[in-house]
Amino acid sequence: MIKQVPNIITSLNLLCGSVAVLFAVSGDLVTAAVFVFFGIFFDFFDGLAARLLDAQSDVGLQFDSLADMVTSGVVPGLVMVQLINKSLTGEYFVITKLFSQTEGTAVFNTQYLPLIGLLIIVASGYRLAKFNVDTRQTTGFIGLPTPANTLLILGFALILELQDVPWASDIILNQWFLLGITLLSCILLNAEIPLFALKFKTWDVRSNAKRYLFLTFCLVSLVLLKYLAIPMIIVVYILLSLLWREKID
Repeated sequence: MIKQVPNIITSLNLLCGSVAVLFAVSGDLVTAAVFVFFGIFFDFFDGLAARLLDAQSDVGLQFDSLADMVTSGVVPGLVMVQLINKSLTGEYFVITKLFSQTEGTAVFNTQYLPLIGLLIIVASGYRLAKFNVDTRQTTGFIGLPTPANTLLILGFALILELQDVPWASDIILNQWFLLGITLLSCILLNAEIPLFALKFKTWDVRSNAKRYLFLTFCLVSLVLLKYLAIPMIIVVYILLSLLWREKID
């Protein structure tokens, strides 16, 4: 039974992601984000539990990626669909209603343009498939991890919904900005860019100085800037990884 503990935690990740999908489809992005945060929390601890309990397995690896595909693949794609639609129409919508509309081909460009956000789901799936067979990513990542990409996109939604910052809202609700973020997201997920992982083999300060520094920056930024800090944290994460150029093996 002990050996199944990591899989049980992964199951919680998958359940949280599935609930988040329902809220994202219906346009409740804040509640979707809450369940995604819980899912990412469980995603972090299933691997830790597997290492502590010596319960790592091929099935567990595949199950973890399948859960991530929902929580950190499908959900951000749906959230981007909602964001693009809001930039065009001023509101979120029940995504399934899109296919019941019969306005005609004249509105094709605006009616179906939000579906470009679904490219994030495709890019996330490909990134997770590569991760499962890439033997180089044992101590770090190559390409932006799907949870980090998810936080980036959810950060934009949370800024719009929970933080009254007019200049930020104007930028986020620019359809060209969102389309650019969608394309950039797909590229970063699968780019050959080495990124450090927040995996602590020991708690030694010297060997983990960069990780402690980054976590401190995250905490301070979140306290001072609230949700505005989330996209900034992801950008800084990428820049620091490029600066430190940690060897991935």
